[in-house]
Order: sequence, then structure tokens, then C-alpha cells
Amino acid sequence: MTRHKMVNGEKINLTAEEETARDAEEAQANIDQQAFNDAETAATNKKASGKAKLKSGDALTDAEISALFGDN
Repeated sequence: MTRHKMVNGEKINLTAEEETARDAEEAQANIDQQAFNDAETAATNKKASGKAKLKSGDALTDAEISALFGDN
């Protein structure tokens, strides 16, 4: 499917080079979004693990302490 861009209010087809560049931008955006989601999941898991360890009296890792109380 051909993609378009607007130039001075006129709809113009993207060139092959522009299509390739846009594909690369979209692929990088997907990689960045996945990395963000992975980091968010890891932080949530560390927080949950830290809370469980606090309740059971086990020692916390530095990552769990940071997740629970923030970096100082």
C-alpha cells in the first residue's frame, strides 16, 4: 500500500526511499516501545518482589529497594 505525505495541502505519494526510511522509523519505534514496556514490567515485578520480601522478612536487592522507595 502506498503511503502519502502532505505538501502545501497536496497529497503526494512517498518515494521508494521515503517508504524505506519510514519503515525503518516504524521498526525503531516498535523496538523502543517494547523496551519501554519491558522496563515498566521489570519495575513492577521488582516492586512486587520487594513487597513480598518485606512481608516475609527476606533481604531486599538494590533494584527492589529502588523500585519501592526510589533512587536516592
